[in-house]
Amino acid sequence: MKKIKIALLGLGNVGRGVWKIINENGEEIRKRSGYDVEIAKILVRDKNKARGVDIPESLLTTNYEEIIQNDEIKIIVELMGGVNPAKEYMLEAMKQKKHVVTANKMVLATEGDELFEAADRFGVMFYYEASVAGGIPIIQGVNESLAANKIEQLYGIVNGTTNYILSKMELENLDFETALKEAQEKGYAEADPTSDVEGYDAAYKLGILSSLAFGAKVNFDQVYREGITKINSTDINFARELGFVIKLLAIAKDEGNELELRVHPTLIPKTHPLANVHDSFNAIFVKGNAVGELMLYGRGAGDLPTGSAVVGDILSVLRNEGNLENYSAVKNNLWKRDIKPISKINRRYYLRITVTDRPGVLGEITTIFGKHNVSMKSIIQRGREKDNATLVIVTHHTNEGDLMNALEQIKELQALESVDNLLRIESFNS
Repeated sequence: MKKIKIALLGLGNVGRGVWKIINENGEEIRKRSGYDVEIAKILVRDKNKARGVDIPESLLTTNYEEIIQNDEIKIIVELMGGVNPAKEYMLEAMKQKKHVVTANKMVLATEGDELFEAADRFGVMFYYEASVAGGIPIIQGVNESLAANKIEQLYGIVNGTTNYILSKMELENLDFETALKEAQEKGYAEADPTSDVEGYDAAYKLGILSSLAFGAKVNFDQVYREGITKINSTDINFARELGFVIKLLAIAKDEGNELELRVHPTLIPKTHPLANVHDSFNAIFVKGNAVGELMLYGRGAGDLPTGSAVVGDILSVLRNEGNLENYSAVKNNLWKRDIKPISKINRRYYLRITVTDRPGVLGEITTIFGKHNVSMKSIIQRGREKDNATLVIVTHHTNEGDLMNALEQIKELQALESVDNLLRIESFNS
């Protein structure tokens, strides 16, 4: 049995998962790869920190040079997160002819080109399945199984924290703050949840996926992004009444000359498979011109699900090591594609506003919408509270720029008390 030595950079949640899988599933790994995988070194910040796993102290180091200068270590597994020093460590590993596996969505979304080019230049393999949707094999799926397809549309629930929060709000009528606190207590959300609840994490992942799916370099700042902090129980209840649920969706569409890339809270029909993805689960719904529609579903985070994707990438390196001449890491910058501005998309919209409850207000609003080519599909009016009324308006397919122009004029009405929320509706058929 051949032996391969690897090193882990980081021993957090995912690092512990990789340790457990390699040690508990060693026999399966040997059978499927033909290698005995040995973790030879683990880079940590503090060797004395308690981690809940029994790891020999001799494997721990705070000095990266011990790893990079060890010729016996052939694969570097980066699990640190963040851009630096993770990027520098991976680039140095590639320069030293070591293959690299990472779960780092941030560095891939913002600095991926440099890493792909370095892997190609130094003739090493670079895998990153765990960077998107944890244990769901979406990177391999798009890159291998769906390679014969032109990907037309991609919708993803790719952040378990926000899906957990929205699920609790929908199914248990919790408010946002209570659901967030519960997510933090369960370890789904960080003490500072900004990256999750403001949509940054999902936008990083959409940048990676859309680059791969459409063969075009996508910069993170080209992805339109909104978070879920403005969603409250009122919106959840109105969505239910209208036959929808609210999910934070990562959406990518091939519109011919342009790509449509956006992350935001979205009303989706309660009959759609994505509407029934609850708790911290992830799901990715793909439409290809040959395969049609398919959905991948599973745990999008956690030590063992994400560790499973990491170890799967390690096995991919081992299986392909003898065929390096046919391997290229540069797969996401084949074509130049423009990104459609959010003002040019055409969707249906949910608008919730508070107005003074007096005759003629609705007529003023509908007149403004008509002037801006915004057609209303339905209107719900709710109750009188301090002489105010809540209006929920659902539009037909409308240009977002026209809707925003109409909304600016509506804001000038004396009868308008507040614009409470504006959400996009996805029907999945256009």
